[in-house]
Amino acid sequence: MGYQLDFTPVIDGMPALLAACLGTFVLALGGMALAIVIGIGGVILRDSPFAPVRWAVKAFVELIRNTPFLVQIFFIYFALPLAGLRLDPTPTAIIALGINGGAYAIEIIRGGVQAIPVGQIEAGLALGLHKAQVFRLIVLKPALRAIFPSLTSQFVLLTLTTSVCSAISAYELTSVAQQIETSSFRSFEVYGTITVLYLVISWIMMRAFGEITRRYFSYPVK
Repeated sequence: MGYQLDFTPVIDGMPALLAACLGTFVLALGGMALAIVIGIGGVILRDSPFAPVRWAVKAFVELIRNTPFLVQIFFIYFALPLAGLRLDPTPTAIIALGINGGAYAIEIIRGGVQAIPVGQIEAGLALGLHKAQVFRLIVLKPALRAIFPSLTSQFVLLTLTTSVCSAISAYELTSVAQQIETSSFRSFEVYGTITVLYLVISWIMMRAFGEITRRYFSYPVK
């Protein structure tokens, strides 16, 4: 077809693309932090003695897991202002990512908590520990050790999901790439380059999670 590759626009825009990679990390890490808070809080509330609270958590999980992320972020960005709550693109993206990741984190963490033998919990209570101490010291860390691989896979997926946030012009890699492609019409070069950048981002995330596993969740060597 006579198409000539020209990476000049990509080279010229590389500083902006690398800066946008940092923007992607900010969105991902902010979303992960919120997702962990929602996940742990949701697990606690799901065992509430009040049935409406348990139902609310179950309804939240089903709602988020069975609707597209794009619809969720559009609802937060475009619908909530009608109720008087208007957010900038970056906070909206972090909240949407946190809510989406939190729904999956609830189920992942709940599976790990349920895998803890009841005898360990009863032993902690027998030693005079409060329920909060039992959950933090006896339940949470062993559960996180068990589910950390699944949780990290979900968080890597959440990192890649940041690309959808370009739909509301949040500052991240895909959004900047779209600007370069629009001005240069070099779709192959631009999107081929950010494919490689996303691979690098995923590799960095997996290496970081692997180091966390080694430091905090690996079993001691005998």
